[in-house]
Amino acid sequence: MNANGYFAVAITVLLTINTDAQVRQKVRANDLKADVSFLASDALQGRGTPSPGLDVAAEYVAAQFRRAGLEPAGDDGYFQTAVYQSVSTSPDAPELTLEANGATLKADPSAMALQEPAVADLSHAPVVKADLSNAAAMDALSPERVRGKVLMGAISDSGRAGYAAMQALSAAIARLDPALVIVIRKGATGTGARERLREAAAPTSRVPVLAVWDPAIRKAGEAAGDATVSVRIPAPAVETVKLRNVIGILRGSDPLLRDTYVVVSAHYDHLGVRGSGEGDHIYNGANDDASGTASVIEAAAALAGQPDRPKRSIVFMTFFGEEIGELGSHYYCRHPVFSPAATVADINLEQLGRTDDTEGPRLLQFNLTGFDYTDIAATFSKAGSETGIRVVKHDRNSDAFFGASDNESFAEIGIPSTTLSVAYIFPDYHKPGDEWTKLDYENMAKVDDAITLGIFRIAESAVVPQWNRNNPSTGRYIRARERQGEVKK
Repeated sequence: MNANGYFAVAITVLLTINTDAQVRQKVRANDLKADVSFLASDALQGRGTPSPGLDVAAEYVAAQFRRAGLEPAGDDGYFQTAVYQSVSTSPDAPELTLEANGATLKADPSAMALQEPAVADLSHAPVVKADLSNAAAMDALSPERVRGKVLMGAISDSGRAGYAAMQALSAAIARLDPALVIVIRKGATGTGARERLREAAAPTSRVPVLAVWDPAIRKAGEAAGDATVSVRIPAPAVETVKLRNVIGILRGSDPLLRDTYVVVSAHYDHLGVRGSGEGDHIYNGANDDASGTASVIEAAAALAGQPDRPKRSIVFMTFFGEEIGELGSHYYCRHPVFSPAATVADINLEQLGRTDDTEGPRLLQFNLTGFDYTDIAATFSKAGSETGIRVVKHDRNSDAFFGASDNESFAEIGIPSTTLSVAYIFPDYHKPGDEWTKLDYENMAKVDDAITLGIFRIAESAVVPQWNRNNPSTGRYIRARERQGEVKK
């Protein structure tokens, strides 16, 4: 399909929606304020994954879904229960010594993190250096060269490229069978050097992966020449924890289309309590993402209060663990409650309350990530124009942030998706100062009205959202969609 054909499809989508259909029940600013002020209160201690505060937040979301009249869609009422293992290493582990170019360097324990915990006790093991981000270089390595040795190299620190490189590294480890992998990074990674979460049912790694950002080790690792590593990593402590996605459904009205689904999602976790000493150490996460969670709650209430339901069913869902790697959405997409082939879109909500974007005020407007990846933006642009809200594309951040939230989990299994937000970056982003008192609830309510109308229109439409085949970034998502088969129209 050429570009003209793609936009013709987008226009067709708009024309096949009943544009007279409106959402009569409006989102109220005070309702949003009530939700956010509770979810982002100090009492919930930043909703870290896992934590008692996160559990309380899940109960709150479930109670609001119950109040709206949504049907529970989990294995335990509104909860989809995920069993994870919390894997912790001892405070004095690991120990790492690198010998290279005539120097012996002992790594700073505070500048290391176990990304894949496993036992290791090596003495003067030879090092094989490689560019861990370079797929061709990794493919060129043979098991005979790497087996039983230490594989060491740099990798991207964050974002989609870093995530993809780590996924590729996991496959390379299985093929190459090293004794240890050392990933050289520029800075600290993850939630700390001592603890990580893994799905209990997933196979455990027998090869430890150690992230190191000690400057001396990094410099020596990047230099040419032979090197050896001595390392001691004792067995970690493992504790089973239960984490919960919260899921409710508003059943559609059309006998043929009610078994197809529009997902409306947000993450209800944040960063918990970090640091010590004087000052505020609670990362309340009011805008990121109590605002998105509150918007899911109030959109559910508004749509459930409609006299007439849309043709397709709408699934309202909030996730755990987004801040530590989109854990909850990845879990759902590996264990879907509703068939991915019958799921027409994921509309993910993030950071809808703050209007003080670092690039300037953002009033009466919202962004879509992957604006040109699908034809979803056309529906929301139409809904925005009818409600006095501008729907905008940020030339740089629209694509850059597509892989930075839970919508990416759905895209990876082929479901057209996007994340809606008001501000991409705001002054207290991922800081303790992201408090509920700083949100503009009147603006948020107006934005949510436009979003709710757009969701209703997608669920009401006879045409399903489509990936843009002319965009080079969507190829893998299109292939994933094609593997699922055609969605019921």
